[in-house]
Amino acid sequence: MTTTAAPPPSGVSGEFDFASFVDHKRTGSWGRDESVRYAYAADVAMLRSFQRMRPVELAAASVVRTSKEWMRSQLLGSAVKVGPKQFPSIHKIAEHCAKVLTVPIPNVYIVNSPVPNAYTYGTEEESFIVIHSALVDHFDEAELKFVIGHETGHIQNKHVVYNTALMILTQGVGVFFAWIVQPALIALRQWTRRAEITCDRAGLLCNNDLEAATRSFLKLATGSHKLYKEMNVDAFLEQFEEGQASFGRLGEAFASHPYLPKRIHALRAFADSELYRSAASLGAGGLDMEEVDRRTSEIIQITKAGTPKTNEPNTNERA
Repeated sequence: MTTTAAPPPSGVSGEFDFASFVDHKRTGSWGRDESVRYAYAADVAMLRSFQRMRPVELAAASVVRTSKEWMRSQLLGSAVKVGPKQFPSIHKIAEHCAKVLTVPIPNVYIVNSPVPNAYTYGTEEESFIVIHSALVDHFDEAELKFVIGHETGHIQNKHVVYNTALMILTQGVGVFFAWIVQPALIALRQWTRRAEITCDRAGLLCNNDLEAATRSFLKLATGSHKLYKEMNVDAFLEQFEEGQASFGRLGEAFASHPYLPKRIHALRAFADSELYRSAASLGAGGLDMEEVDRRTSEIIQITKAGTPKTNEPNTNERA
């Protein structure tokens, strides 16, 4: 959800044909109907390209081989696992999001942390959603649905292996693989900024509440209970525009997530789609997904203000 990374797993064992692993997985579907898609097409295109990018393949393959039992043991020993008898309110939300996105109910853990955050890591076979206790304290039910739906979207869209690879490489472990770290980081950061757009859409499909989703972004930026009632979305978006003419905007190229105002704009574009309007029972009409993706590409580009050019991967590829 945010740029805070999870503690990296450790240990590597076994052999794995990563190209075959990627090739046989479907990416970006929503439900069982192959014709229904919500994933951002640039995210889908980059995922498909990774199997042809040797540095990224090597970095992610090492993560896939990591022992999932090690990760599971770490969480069971230091966090609280959510279930029907443990934090049933959170379990109910996870169950709802899993049903909406047609995936198995994910493993969810609550960890003690004063920083509002949530993230997903692991392998495709066993993924873990970790929620910081502060997030539960700060967010209402609709906002939690958006966040847990977002994280479930990472699982549904086969993002988990690459997310975990990025976590490991950005936390210093990559020093042992110096010859592949930089090209892998560049590719993974470029991809994950697009993957976050896909998963924001997943979150909105789970909570059907654009206002609550927008509030969650502002709460992440603010982090203060005392100030939440005074938050002004329009002022926040105007504030962002102040920095778009400066060289400082290029700092986003080194981030794993798009800036929060961009995510709000991109989510508003998706909320105008025919797909979302149908899912939320808002009536007929709306943009087709090709137009939503075109607008989204203009929104999230890191370019000079006033020149919404795009060098996104082929956004006509909706697989």
